[in-house]
Amino acid sequence: MKLYVGNLSFDATEQDLRDAFGEVGTVESVNIIEDRDTGRSRGFGFVEMSSKAEGQEAISQLDGKEMDGRNLKVNEAKPREDRGGGGGGHRGGSRW
Repeated sequence: MKLYVGNLSFDATEQDLRDAFGEVGTVESVNIIEDRDTGRSRGFGFVEMSSKAEGQEAISQLDGKEMDGRNLKVNEAKPREDRGGGGGGHRGGSRW
């Protein structure tokens, strides 16, 4: 089960998340999202637990828990929406 973890300290590391979530169950993967230009944490990431039951347990134990002075926001990750390319928000058809 893939979990979204928000409100992370910018100093939090993937190992910090692995340790915290590892107390609840088996962590399959950890990924903190970084800014493409600066390489700094964007303050959120994803943790994949080995089962849905462990994911639910992680949500119940860690959502709202304080870590590095911030209260974590933990919930089930939503499937990524296709944002498409281009810009301007125009989706075909004639402009005239």
